[in-house]
Amino acid sequence: MDARPAVDDRTALLAFIAGDPVLARLRDEAAARDAATAANGGADPTHDIEHALRVARWTIRIGGDAVDPREAVMAALLHDAVNLPKNAPDRHTASERSAAFARERLTALGVPQAARDRVADAVRDHAFSRGAEPATPLGRALQDADRLEALGAIGLMRTIATGVRMDARWFDADDPWAERRPLDDRTFSVDHFFAKLLRLPGTMRTAAGRAEAERRARLLEAFLAALADELGVAPPGQA
Repeated sequence: MDARPAVDDRTALLAFIAGDPVLARLRDEAAARDAATAANGGADPTHDIEHALRVARWTIRIGGDAVDPREAVMAALLHDAVNLPKNAPDRHTASERSAAFARERLTALGVPQAARDRVADAVRDHAFSRGAEPATPLGRALQDADRLEALGAIGLMRTIATGVRMDARWFDADDPWAERRPLDDRTFSVDHFFAKLLRLPGTMRTAAGRAEAERRARLLEAFLAALADELGVAPPGQA
């Protein structure tokens, strides 16, 4: 494994990518996919190149010495290569299709087979909807880094943006905390906090990922408390 790069911020990460022809090519291809999606009226900030770069930085950080930084960036840039809408019936196949795409591209770019296998396996297993537990340090770090994007300030923006794309309402005005109805996060965005987001810290595979997830979850809890105050409807157990 090469000396670990300092990628504590976006600028340093971009410099690391620019200095590696394979990573630079994958970055350009990811940006081109974004541009093509936007040109067709489907711009998606929840799965764009900036999302991939954040996932790359956190995969390196979470993986520590157990993960090759170059492979971490490859996996992050390719993990959403096939991106299907949240409400698509075949959504669960997206990570497998992205893994197949990753293997094909890395082969064409001359990446050694062992590295290709680690990256493709991590891409295949990262998705929440697939429910897989990754078998490698890279897979565990990538999965945690991707799940972190659903929490904290970014997670809050992603939740609302996704709700808008799915024609969801912010919350059920008559029962915002789903005390008298089943949770329905396809209809009400706030339901997604309880159906998935606040449960994510317990699904993290690494200690570093779990600690960051718990920190980010506290921001979501603070938001819900502020929302409750503005609505004048206390959450369950706080009446």
